[in-house]
Amino acid sequence: MPPYTLAQAAETTGKSRSTILRAIQSGTISAARDELTQGWLIEPAELHRLYPVASDEASDAPRTSNATREVELLREMLAHKDDVINDLRHRLDAEAEERRKLTAILTDQRPVPATKKRRWWVLRRRAAAEG
Repeated sequence: MPPYTLAQAAETTGKSRSTILRAIQSGTISAARDELTQGWLIEPAELHRLYPVASDEASDAPRTSNATREVELLREMLAHKDDVINDLRHRLDAEAEERRKLTAILTDQRPVPATKKRRWWVLRRRAAAEG
């Protein structure tokens, strides 16, 4: 059986990682450092000499409570999903309307075609001819 890491040892025995680490540091359990990761490697026989394997009932209790909390959080998130979806749809519609308005404004700002200007002397001649 390969040696346990600190986290695996804690999970197997049902103890915390800090409890296992204190036992290693005090010399109650012998362990070696991994050359590559510098993590603790604990032989299963050495670990179980001090801490027996946690029974299935004891090890399932924390997992169940964690799973229950996770399910509750997921249900809360799902309850708010409709509100989030409606909010996002509203924002999308508002932005589309704003884009339509801005497009209309921009297209109405075309340059006004120049009207044919009449010369003042042409108008004066017409007035003199009529008068």
